[in-house]
Amino acid sequence: MTDPVPPAAGEPGEESAIRLLRRIAVPAFGPTMLAAAGQAAALPVLPLMARELGASAQTASLVVAAMGIGQVVAALPAGALVARVGERRALIGSALLEAVAMVVALVAGSVAVLTLAAVLFGMTFAVFTIARQAFLMDLVPVSMRARAMSTLGGMLRIGFVAGPFAAAAATSVWGTGAAFAVGAAGALGAALLVLVTPDLTAGHSESVPGTATVSLRSVISANRLVLSTVGLGVLALAAARAVRMTLLPLWADSIGLDAATLSLIVGVSMVLEVLLFYPSGSVMDRHGRVWIVVPCLLLLGAGFALLPLTHSVLALTGVAVLMGIGNGLGSGIVMTLGSDAAPSAGRAQFLGAFRLGADLGTSLGPLLVSAVTAAASLAAACLAMAGVCAAGAAWLGRWVPRFDPRRRA
Repeated sequence: MTDPVPPAAGEPGEESAIRLLRRIAVPAFGPTMLAAAGQAAALPVLPLMARELGASAQTASLVVAAMGIGQVVAALPAGALVARVGERRALIGSALLEAVAMVVALVAGSVAVLTLAAVLFGMTFAVFTIARQAFLMDLVPVSMRARAMSTLGGMLRIGFVAGPFAAAAATSVWGTGAAFAVGAAGALGAALLVLVTPDLTAGHSESVPGTATVSLRSVISANRLVLSTVGLGVLALAAARAVRMTLLPLWADSIGLDAATLSLIVGVSMVLEVLLFYPSGSVMDRHGRVWIVVPCLLLLGAGFALLPLTHSVLALTGVAVLMGIGNGLGSGIVMTLGSDAAPSAGRAQFLGAFRLGADLGTSLGPLLVSAVTAAASLAAACLAMAGVCAAGAAWLGRWVPRFDPRRRA
C-alpha cells in the first residue's frame, strides 16, 4: 500500500486540475464520447441484423464476439501504428475507418460481410483508445494523470449510455439498420472534432526521438516483468467487468424478471458508475492506484458472490448497485496503470501490449462463465468469478505499488 503523497511543488492542486480538465475537455474528451456513443449504438443491433440476414442465434452471438476478436487482434499493431503516425492522425484515421465499417454493416447483404464489419469495429476502437490514452499522457502532469484517465473512462461510459438511446430513436423510425447510421455519425463527429480542435500536444513526437523506430518485440522484452504482473491482474479485472454484464441478465432471467425491469436495474447501476469517475481518479492521484483497484475488484467479487442469493427485484438491484459502485471506482484504472508503467521510448507500443491483457480478459471472461455454467450451474459460475476477483485483488495489491510513480518518487 502507498502512503498519501501531497502534490509536489509546482504541480496542480485540485482546483488547478479541474480548470485544466475543463480547458482540454472538448479536444481531449469530446471525440471519445462521440466514438463510444457510435459503438454503443451499433453493438445491440448487431445480433438483430445478423438474424435478419438469416443467422442462427448461435451464429449471431459469434458476430457480436467478432468485435472483441478485432480488439484483441489489433491491440499490438495499434500501438505500433500510433507510434508511427502519431496520436492525432491515428485518431482521425481510426474514426474515419470506423464510419466506413458502420456503412458496410448498414448495407451488408450477408452474415460474412456483417462479421467483417464487426471485426473492423473492434480494430478501429482499439487504435482510437490507445491514441487517446497516449494523447492524455502528453497533455497532463503525472500528478493528475489518474483524474484525466478516469475522466476519459467516464466519457466512455456516458457515450455507452447515450448511444443506445440515440439508436433506439432512429430504429423506431427507420428500422434496425438506422443504428449503424447513428454509429457512423458518431465516428464522423469524433474525426471532425479532432480535426477542428487545436493539437494540444503538437511537437511531442519530435521531443521523444526514436519512439516510432523502437520494435514491438524489444518493448515487450524490456517490460516483461510489468506485463506479467500488473498486466496479468488487469486481465482478471477486465474479465470481471465483461462478465458482470453477462451474469446479471442471465440471473435476472433465471428468477423471472422481464427485460424492462432488468434495463431499469442496469440503468441505476450505470448512473452510479458515471457519478464516481472523478472521485476515484482524485483518490488515485492523492493516495496511489492500489487504493482504488483493490476495492474495485473486491466489490465486484462481493457482487458475484451475493448474486446467487438474490430472488427479488430489490435484492438484485442491491447487488447491481454494489457492482456498479465497484466498476465506477475503477473508471480509467486500466489506462492509468498502463500509463504509469509505460516507458518514454516505445510508449505507444507498450500501451498496445498492456491493452492486450485487458482485451483478452474481456474475451475470456464470458467463455469461463459459459464453461462453468455448462459443467455445473449458473450459481457456480457466479462463485467462480468471485474467486477470480479475489485472486485479482490479492495479485494487484501485491504488484501495483511497485509501479506507482507517486510511491517511487
